[in-house]
Amino acid sequence: MAEPGTGAAGGGRDRAGNGTGSGGAGDDPGADPPLPQGENGVEGRAVRVGTRRSQLARIQTDSVVTILRELYPDLHFEIVAMSTTGDKILDTALSKIGEKSLFTKELENALEKNEVDLVVHSLKDLPTSLPPGFTIGAVCKRENPLDAVVFHPKNCGKTLSLLPEKSVIGTSSLRRAAQLKKKFPQLQFRDIRGNLNTRLKKLDEKEDFSAIILAAAGLKRMGWEDRIGQLLGPEDCLYAVGQGALAVEVRAKDQEILNMVSALHDTDTVLCCIAERAFMKRLLYLTGAVYSLDGSDSLKETMQTSVNYPHQNEDGPNDDVQHVGITAKSVPNQAQEAAENLGVELANLLLSKGAKHILSVARQLNDTR
Repeated sequence: MAEPGTGAAGGGRDRAGNGTGSGGAGDDPGADPPLPQGENGVEGRAVRVGTRRSQLARIQTDSVVTILRELYPDLHFEIVAMSTTGDKILDTALSKIGEKSLFTKELENALEKNEVDLVVHSLKDLPTSLPPGFTIGAVCKRENPLDAVVFHPKNCGKTLSLLPEKSVIGTSSLRRAAQLKKKFPQLQFRDIRGNLNTRLKKLDEKEDFSAIILAAAGLKRMGWEDRIGQLLGPEDCLYAVGQGALAVEVRAKDQEILNMVSALHDTDTVLCCIAERAFMKRLLYLTGAVYSLDGSDSLKETMQTSVNYPHQNEDGPNDDVQHVGITAKSVPNQAQEAAENLGVELANLLLSKGAKHILSVARQLNDTR
């Protein structure tokens, strides 16, 4: 994810190649892959799907499994839920304990031990460099990637600009806080941890926060879209890399499972997220812009590329090429390369204009907080 440097993705594209802030409907990549078969295939046994225990994680995983059951009615899918380090440590800011693998390590351990066959994640929780032997086998169609403001009941009907001076806004994300401090310097920002249920309870039942910032996608999946008081567009806050998209992580050498989940790929979402993840990987900390922690210093650029390449039969080693941890056999490799190059080139442009210094200072300040 994009902390603590700090960054955000201003990505997405429409058919004209314009930045949109969200991925559009994907092209039909072709026929669904064949049902996994063979001596070591999955036919005739349960396919175990790993997930976090939180309510949102279960809803997201259930949605993926529902699609898989429709595609492969002869297979039995079993959901295995577990707690992760990020779920257990709730009294410390994420930026203080490091974010890589906080919400994925235990799930990846189970995947490595063959205790599960695939894992469903929020893509923004996955680092751009996955542990050896793993790959993102599917990126599902993206939900609204924007950040959303949920207001305390007493502030219902307001926007951030209408809140009283020194109103406290809760967020666990340095990315959000840095950008919003620049846009709304009259507001104060304070860390808030916990799952969506916990954070909303802290907001509603106490007077500590005037509002909190959450991902719109999570609120919608939970059925709480009516709690969204304000959507934050790119001019207010660029969303996190991969935000709104679900990723299916698998063992890179498990061809049966990899072929099975590849039916879940949404082409436009894959290409948007490859570009975003490539940008973050090159910068180490992502954004379509780079911000100091107090929002006083920033750089922001936009770049475009064409990804309209026809799908070709790419037999052989190229079938297993990964782009920033994603294996997408159903998406033209040239298009994936173009998306990855876009992210890298945008990162290089920002680095050439001084992004490295901003990130270094922000990291040092965060370490001393």
